[in-house]
Formats: sequence, C-alpha cells, structure tokens
Amino acid sequence: MKSRKLSRTRRRATIVGAAAASVVAGAALLPNWSAGAAAVDDPTVDARTRATFQRLADAVFTDRTNALVDGRRADREKPLTDGFSGDVRLSFGLARSEDAAKSALNHRRDELAELGERYSKASTTVTVDATSVTGRKARVAVTETTTLTYKKVRGDAPPSTSFQAHHELTFSADRHGDWQLTTIRATDEGDLAVNQTARPAVEPMAARSAGTTPSAPRASTSYPGPAHAKDFTASGLDYKAMAVYAKQYWSRYNPAYPDFNGQGAGGDCTNFVSQALKAGGWKHVPGYVYDYTRWFGNADIQSHSFVGVNEWSWFAQNSKRTTSLANVYQMDVGDVLQIDFDKDGSKDHTMIVTSRSRGVPYLTYHSTNTYSRSVASIIASYPNALYYAYRT
Repeated sequence: MKSRKLSRTRRRATIVGAAAASVVAGAALLPNWSAGAAAVDDPTVDARTRATFQRLADAVFTDRTNALVDGRRADREKPLTDGFSGDVRLSFGLARSEDAAKSALNHRRDELAELGERYSKASTTVTVDATSVTGRKARVAVTETTTLTYKKVRGDAPPSTSFQAHHELTFSADRHGDWQLTTIRATDEGDLAVNQTARPAVEPMAARSAGTTPSAPRASTSYPGPAHAKDFTASGLDYKAMAVYAKQYWSRYNPAYPDFNGQGAGGDCTNFVSQALKAGGWKHVPGYVYDYTRWFGNADIQSHSFVGVNEWSWFAQNSKRTTSLANVYQMDVGDVLQIDFDKDGSKDHTMIVTSRSRGVPYLTYHSTNTYSRSVASIIASYPNALYYAYRT
C-alpha cells in the first residue's frame, strides 16, 4: 500500500528503476514446472490441482468478506474453507489465523453498524494470475475482486463499494503429496482492503530538516463533523470531472500515466489522485522533479509532488491550492484524505472523495484499488492512525 514517500533529493532514475524492477518481478511469477519435476519424489501440479488452488483461495477471501455482511455470524455459518480436505486444504496454522481474522472482521462489522453502515450482501471472485512450482513449494499469484452492497441506500449514496487486491499464496506438499495452503501475502503496497486485518506496512520516516516544509494539521475523526459546506464554484475547478476520472480508472489504469502499484516504489495512490485533480483543472507547475513547489505529470516524467504522498501535501499547502479541514466528515467531492498509519509524522496514503451522502464522504483510491469506500469504514479499520483532510 504504501503510497509514495520520496525524499526531496530522490532522482527520477529511482522511479524509472522501479518500473524496470517490475519486469523482473513479473518474470519470477512465470510457471516453473521443470523445477518441480526435477526430483522424482516431488509432487506435480496439474490443471486439476491448479483449479483447486483457485477454489480454495476463493473460499478464503469469500469467508473473510462474509464476516462483514449483516446477519452472517461466524458461529452460525460453516466457513467455505471447511469443505476442503485431502489433496488441497488449509494448514492447521493458517486455519487458526483465518479464524482470528474473521473474528476481527465480525467486530469491524459491528463497529460499522454502530455508525449506520451495513452490508446486505457480498460477491468475491478470485482469478489465478500465475503459478510457480519449486520442489514441494507452489506459489500462486491471484487477484481478488470483491463487491459489498450497502444495506440501506438513501439519496445519492453509492449502492456498493468494490476493491481489487492481489495476493501471493504459498502451498506446501506433505510427504503424501497433498498440498496445504500455509501463507497468504498481500502483494499490493499494503493492506487497504476492507476485508483485511493486517496492519499496513510502512517505511521508516525519511529524515528532513525541521521547518523547511509545510506541516498539515491533523483532522478529527469524530462523527458527525461540524458544518463546513463546500463552494463548488469559487475555485473554477470541475469537481465532478475529478470524481468521474477516479471512478473510471479505479480498477483499470490510464495508459497515459505510469503505474507504480506493486513495484516497490511506494504504490500508485498519490499518482492516481494527482491524475484525478489534473482532470478537474489542476494545472502543471513545471520545474525540477524533486522541487516540491513544482507539480507536473505525464507518461514520461512526474514531479515528486505528483507521485509522492508527503511531497503532494507540501505542494498543496505551499501553493495554496488546498486548505485543511478540521474534521474528515467535512470532506466533499474532489477533496483529499491522507493517512499516517504509524503516527511517525510521515504520511503513508492518499485518497480522493468521489461522492458524499448524508454527511458521509466516500473515497476512491489505488493501492489497494478501491471504489466508493466510506470514510467510516476506513476509520473503523485503522482507528489509531492520524488523518489529514484537504479541501481542494
């Protein structure tokens, strides 16, 4: 997840290098059947086994999602993963971990219900992107696509929220040749899906000189926020266009810009938000890529403020293109929310508001690709984080 946290002296070569590294990473996921067949005792993975891998992965993530749906209690419904045994199944250790995750998600569902947010149904599908086998280990790259339908939709509230998450599953074969799913690792830049419980991974705060960059004030997360209506005509920006752009490209990336998701370069979230702001009328400020008082981005070159979470904040404040909001619930369409997960003073993630209904903003973002997630859901998932709200 980690949105981009770039130092001010970082060269563009770092950005380009991240893209090149992704090619190597992609090659590592290509099937490697010869390695698995090198030893006579090594089990094989045929089409039927790969299909079972996919079905088990689908069951795991469906069980997680179902834990969030109103009326579906973990103690009332048998988990789908219980239906797997023999050739392919969950390991004992992972089964215990998943039970704990579902319990945590049950608690999250109850917290959301107290805030008036409930889900009536959910749909999860998993596709296998690549498989590699080495000896008695199989690694399977999958994409999870989940949609949760809001139980009560009033006015112009979005009917559902969706996300795409990428995972790597590790299967280990026992001495009988039976496969056990032993680990699940998120391969997006962090864990920002509503059905995930792991703490987001963050990088150490980059050292910088005190007082050289603007410091945004933190926003309260108390509900409801005090009234602070947005004037949609004062700035001359097209906020609807910002929302339309974000909704159009939340799951499929605009080829006119580079994609930094999953490349170890900090994620694509700020890059994505900058694109949406640009679609709504933010103008380029050309200059050096590492100068946070500049802001520009296209297919060939991007300023650090265009793609870096902290640099974007510094530019937004220094340029007076944004003002800070006292409460996250004051945000409206086109406003921006940033999070500091570990409260180390360095922000980690950037999102944009694409709709607002009955005093609740709904956010869309990359890393993990997510559409129309309520700010209440984000706060319930990360209650100890620090939040920064910007009016654009």
